[in-house]
Amino acid sequence: HVQLVESGGGSVQAGGSLRLSCEPSDVMYNSESKGWFRQVLGKGREFVAAIDYSGSTSYGDSVQGRFIISKDNVKNVLYLQMNRLKPEDTAMYYCAADHWFADLVRGDAKYWGHGTQVTV
Repeated sequence: HVQLVESGGGSVQAGGSLRLSCEPSDVMYNSESKGWFRQVLGKGREFVAAIDYSGSTSYGDSVQGRFIISKDNVKNVLYLQMNRLKPEDTAMYYCAADHWFADLVRGDAKYWGHGTQVTV
């Protein structure tokens, strides 16, 4: 059973940057769409960004222009570069993957990580 493992979270001052990474625990094809979600305790999960097998991307409105999603197909690593961070970006960030991009963006992904905390 494939697990996704996030890393790179931490505490940063407002205006700063962080880069999150996500790797599968086992073989995962690069054809899978991958993305990031975030959640604040007591609130619903929020879509952050997603990237499909061809490299096409989609972003949530609150992070558009500040965050960049990318992937390294050779290393099979997913990244989220977060710039100009704001206090409202504070959340647990989760990596997700699914064969279908639409399902992923909707939050109905097959694979999920355990999350990494980002505090601004």
